[in-house]
Amino acid sequence: MAEAADMQGTSASVARRWLWRTGALLAGAPLVVGMTLHSSTPAAAGTQADASRGTAGRVATQAEPIGSGTVDVALNALTPAAPREGDTLKVSGMLTNKSHHTITGASLALRTGPTLDGRSAIEGVSRHAAFGTVPEGTPIDGKYSMTVAKLAPGAPLPFTLSVPISKLHLDSDGVYQLGVTLTGQTTEQPWQQVLGVQRTVLPWQPESATPKTKTTYLWPLISSTHLTAETGSDEQQTPVFHDDELAKEIGPGGRLQQMVALGSKLNVTWVIDPDLLASADAMTRSYRIQQPNGTTKPGTNQAVAKQWLNDLEKTVADQKVVALPFGDPDLASLAHTGKNVSGSLSHLQDATDVASTTVETVLHVKPDTGFAWPAEGAVDPSIIDVATSAGAHAVIARSDSFRETGGLPYTPTAARPIGGGTTAVVADAGLSKAFQGDMTRAETSTLAVQDFLAQSLMIRQQAPHTQRSIVVAPQRMPSASQAQTMAQAVAALQSSGWSQPQGLAAAADAKPDPGATTRVPSPHSYPRALRDQQIPVDAFTSIADTERNLDHFKGVLTDSSRVITPFGRAMDREMSTSWRGHDADAQSFREGVSSYLGGLSDGVHLIEKSDTKLSGRSATIPVTVQNNLVQGADHLTLRLTSKRPTRLKIGNGAYSEQPVKVSGGHSQSVKFTTTANANGPVPVTAQLYTEDGQLYGPPVTFDVDVTEVTATVMLVIAGGVLLLVLAGFRMYTQRKREAARQAAERGPEDDADAAEVPEEESDDDASPVSGSGEATAPAQDAAETVGTGGRGPGASGSGASAGSGAPAGDDAPGTGAQRGGTASGRLQESGVAASGQASDPVPDTAPGTTGPSGTGERVDR
Repeated sequence: MAEAADMQGTSASVARRWLWRTGALLAGAPLVVGMTLHSSTPAAAGTQADASRGTAGRVATQAEPIGSGTVDVALNALTPAAPREGDTLKVSGMLTNKSHHTITGASLALRTGPTLDGRSAIEGVSRHAAFGTVPEGTPIDGKYSMTVAKLAPGAPLPFTLSVPISKLHLDSDGVYQLGVTLTGQTTEQPWQQVLGVQRTVLPWQPESATPKTKTTYLWPLISSTHLTAETGSDEQQTPVFHDDELAKEIGPGGRLQQMVALGSKLNVTWVIDPDLLASADAMTRSYRIQQPNGTTKPGTNQAVAKQWLNDLEKTVADQKVVALPFGDPDLASLAHTGKNVSGSLSHLQDATDVASTTVETVLHVKPDTGFAWPAEGAVDPSIIDVATSAGAHAVIARSDSFRETGGLPYTPTAARPIGGGTTAVVADAGLSKAFQGDMTRAETSTLAVQDFLAQSLMIRQQAPHTQRSIVVAPQRMPSASQAQTMAQAVAALQSSGWSQPQGLAAAADAKPDPGATTRVPSPHSYPRALRDQQIPVDAFTSIADTERNLDHFKGVLTDSSRVITPFGRAMDREMSTSWRGHDADAQSFREGVSSYLGGLSDGVHLIEKSDTKLSGRSATIPVTVQNNLVQGADHLTLRLTSKRPTRLKIGNGAYSEQPVKVSGGHSQSVKFTTTANANGPVPVTAQLYTEDGQLYGPPVTFDVDVTEVTATVMLVIAGGVLLLVLAGFRMYTQRKREAARQAAERGPEDDADAAEVPEEESDDDASPVSGSGEATAPAQDAAETVGTGGRGPGASGSGASAGSGAPAGDDAPGTGAQRGGTASGRLQESGVAASGQASDPVPDTAPGTTGPSGTGERVDR
């Protein structure tokens, strides 16, 4: 369907063609002659002048724009975009002289051409706009034109042209070519010629058509990932954002704020990523933002988030809402690379299940979760299988992927049954990609709106008597300027006479066109550019590792919900379509999730233990488990293992196990009994296990140095204890004998003698020793008794008397007389009578003695 797009008057004469060929040969390259958008190619008039002068070199080195490229005509506004009968068309923009010569005697006017014959002709208006120097189409001169008396080099000049629709010579319904041309002359080329032109299209449907085309426009509310897996340790689990960019998007003038404000005035189908709602909802409360130095700071945009959510809730209260799986997972990546990693597809099911709950909780509307939307609408059989595995009954494709092969002369209805109860909703590629350019320039935006409307009308014109359902699926994350242009186009379309709005669910249920293609494109047809942007297989491997570690970690927690939700949603975000083209950011996010989970898991760990010495055959070894989390750790088992059980047993064997339960922020010391069988160091390993027998955390290894106690050492110790017992017994018996002797010395005779001595008697009279120094008979008896010391008959003898006064050194040592005399003297000094029986016990040291012992006296201590 490659229809011609040229306007009337584009045929060149034989002489003009000869000049074109001559100029091309002289310049060494073809010169395109005509009115092109922002073209700087020399026009035929310039070529004629150069050829007449014979200056081929000047043509080849022409430095400034001439001809139709002399003046830039910017078409910044055209209203109404789809005029009706009785309207006035208003066109405004800017003229800029790009040459080095002053333009004089110029005129700016609208020109209309005939209707265009197909969608490719519309595309040709902006892409293939070459035609000759003769003004094209029907001019709208007179009072509806604008005179430009003088335009200096580089000078801009705003313009506005207002023309009643009735003056545009629009006849039958259709799409017309509309041009804004400036004709005039320059000081360098003083003849009338086209100096600048801008072309566009004008859809013309003055009356409401029957039947109208049903048009579904998807209005996506999708953003990139902002929330991390990290949360605060408080009861509310304060969320942590990677940055504060979401606040800018939902704030005044932001992209998402514009999407909501503009969409509230349109009849569109809202396609929402629940992750965006969850992130905005988290921002309504206390939240924190990560900083480059690893710290976090409090967020302050709670009011912005609340306002945006309130506006959105009011807007979609009576609108059609489609919820994508949470995080907008990349279906093509899951189908092409994720399928090779076990468990990847299960995340899609989880993301789908949580989608509906999130939307209902935040927006209080029940969404439709039966649609899947692969990136750029590109599909193949594996993508269809993955998309429907989580419950989707319809897949949003695009016509540049799901191409027509049946040769239909018109654009068919979007719904295509592809088997298995699945419907491919094929969005129109031309309409869907209409606003992907830079819409910050007013001219680009205006031309995009006109093209969009013209394409829509042309779809109806292809089969005016057959009603069809058309779906438009724009880019996932339009910029603010793109959203404004989209809204302008959709508003004009919905007020036009040839289209009516329709929801996505109705479009999927529409009666399929019997001639439309229903065969899903082959895997080889998937675009290479999109394949290069897919999430790599190692990313899915990382996600699987995170899931495995999460399952491992949550099993030891007393409240696993505090980690299941944040990490579960974080893994959904790791598969997001928004990571396409941002590989480094995607990898950084995955590493952040894995690192944070690892840090939490390490919060429950064994404390390092130094080498231990074990003295004896048995002892107790303590091992400490530390819990740095805010919640308790349970369902853990601590195993202590001996590497040499023949030397050192733990419990009754090579290892022993004990259950562990540690409160948050505390530690617990677990004690194991051991038995040593031999001396020497023995390596011992402590390891935590989960209830299902999986290792938890790294082990702690230390040496136990066994020092066994020998039998000889035990005998020495026993002997020392026995000596202590005997010494104590001897002391006891000595004290008992002393007590008995003292009791015997205080007998009845002593008491009577003591009573006969008057108190007034002098010390000399009271002394029992005679003045000659010889002992009296009683004294001698006492001396003999004491001298024997109770040691037997050999103790008595006829040695010198006790009172002889001989030095102790002259006497033979150890004789009974010496010991008796000494003892007698001691008794006399103590003032105690030396009477008594020989059998009475005699103490080693007499009580009451305060002076030093006599010469030669032996005292047992």
